[in-house]
Amino acid sequence: MIKRVLALDGVLAICHFRDDGSFVEGYGMMPEDQMAGLAHFAHDYKRIVQGNTDQLSMFTGINGWTPPSGWVVHGQTHVVCSVGNIVCLLDEQASLSEVIQEMHEVSSW
Repeated sequence: MIKRVLALDGVLAICHFRDDGSFVEGYGMMPEDQMAGLAHFAHDYKRIVQGNTDQLSMFTGINGWTPPSGWVVHGQTHVVCSVGNIVCLLDEQASLSEVIQEMHEVSSW
């Protein structure tokens, strides 16, 4: 089902990973070992974001920070974004809002 996100303009790769960070499946324009690395990176980054939002929630006393829905990291030429246990590698031509919306829908299946 995650293949449908790959059809969006600017999506270079999409991967699905388990809660322990292990690679489940991936599609796109990169070798499988690189997709597994992307999945591992996404898992680690997801845990960092979760820790930061937990601390923010605890120190501010404001509800609504956790759990985080996802995250986005911008580089010079590419963007990596993740929702749930799905991660995408995008180029600068991708519509980030469209991709995230589709990822959110796919991640809830």
